[in-house]
Amino acid sequence: QVQLVESGGGLVQAGGSLRLSCAASGRTFSAYAMGWIRQAPGKEREFVAAISRSGSNTYYADSVKGRFTMSRDNAKNAVYLQMNGLKPEDTAVYFCAADYAYYRDTSAYTTHISDFDYWGQGTQVTVSS
Repeated sequence: QVQLVESGGGLVQAGGSLRLSCAASGRTFSAYAMGWIRQAPGKEREFVAAISRSGSNTYYADSVKGRFTMSRDNAKNAVYLQMNGLKPEDTAVYFCAADYAYYRDTSAYTTHISDFDYWGQGTQVTVSS
């Protein structure tokens, strides 16, 4: 089991940057593929980015590709989301999520929201125009 705590959200002007962090508890963090999912008011949750257990592979939603970068540090039990060129439509609560992937290849990841087993409480990102 893993517990996730996000931080780094806030209010930023369009075109600005934020870096989200997600701290994970437990000794088996490297067994989890990780993801960032966001939810805007009145909308369904939307997949944003994923990273494999080893960190060798990443995948991004088309809406953030080229602007967002996801990374992880297994030694620190943490994942990050660097967000550049923020737009008002990026405004949402951002969730860090973990997919238990111990029995899969270390380069595997998932983009299916339903595959994520553990979720953080979320951090608010607001982008003003």
